[in-house]
Amino acid sequence: MHGLYTVFVAAVYFGTLAGAHKYSRSRHHLVARTPQFATNKTYTVQDFYQAEDFFNEWTFFTGTDPTGGNVAYQSMQDATSQGLAYVDDCNNSTVLAVDSNSSVPAGGNRPSVRITSNKSYTGGLFILDAAAMPVGCGTWPSFWSVGPNWPYAGEIDIVEGVNNQATNQMTLHSGTSAACTLDTAVNTSTSQAYTGQVMGTNCYSTASADAGCAFGDTDTRSFGYGFNNANGGVFALLWDASLGMSMWHFARSEIPSDITNLAPNPANWGVPAGFWSAQTCNISANFYQHSLVIDTTICGNWAGGAYSSSGCPGTCSDMVANATNFANAQWIINYVAVYQ
Repeated sequence: MHGLYTVFVAAVYFGTLAGAHKYSRSRHHLVARTPQFATNKTYTVQDFYQAEDFFNEWTFFTGTDPTGGNVAYQSMQDATSQGLAYVDDCNNSTVLAVDSNSSVPAGGNRPSVRITSNKSYTGGLFILDAAAMPVGCGTWPSFWSVGPNWPYAGEIDIVEGVNNQATNQMTLHSGTSAACTLDTAVNTSTSQAYTGQVMGTNCYSTASADAGCAFGDTDTRSFGYGFNNANGGVFALLWDASLGMSMWHFARSEIPSDITNLAPNPANWGVPAGFWSAQTCNISANFYQHSLVIDTTICGNWAGGAYSSSGCPGTCSDMVANATNFANAQWIINYVAVYQ
């Protein structure tokens, strides 16, 4: 839901294709038919981003926020000098934060950080391990990927939500005439292909209609305060042109040992939270040459538009001026890994 790119709520938001739900640990132990969302393959690390890698192998975006957010994205030099981007030497994690000290007028632009991987990918297994994500009224954090000339090469939103949203939303945006829809027929009472709540089935997106096809997670530990209170966790995207797109979330206490051991095997992970079958979406035609993006914007098209129904006080524009509101608006990233 990021709109035009030059280079990417609580339950009441379901009506606007935005996410929130309740989770049971049993989702990772559901018995499915021979999985269509993963096959028993050996994955090896292609790229492993940690600590200083986010400064050396990713680019700090400094342009105007494409989603209309009230942020001023900072260069690497400015972000580091302001304490908005740094490596925590105690645990080798990378912190990417929204400014919570400066005086910014209502409706102004608060300093924040958006970074993009220098490398691009067309398929693979992508894993984000984060100890915390940004929270607070008006915030819109996301971990996503995007191809060139949006929306023609597609967009994949792995982690995304706004304001006080309770659970994660996962979305695909396609931009070509090649078919791409979310196939609900693969999920039956006897054969479960996903555990999330379907929030839209038409993946085709344009500048004026970019809802995409989405799942809302059912785990309150998958986003926001619930994620942080669980000491974070792992998000995984398996992008396989022959199978489709599959996404999982694991709370910190439930991360599979193969992920921890850097030898992941999605075939062992159980039913994913979201699954987009290649049977109804031409993956190769709609998604290619994606860069990875991590950012936090404020207000903008989604967080601002959903603000009045989010339970947050006042207006989103006024909240921009409340520096203390953004004291916990930060990513704490342990690593991002890409496997092939």
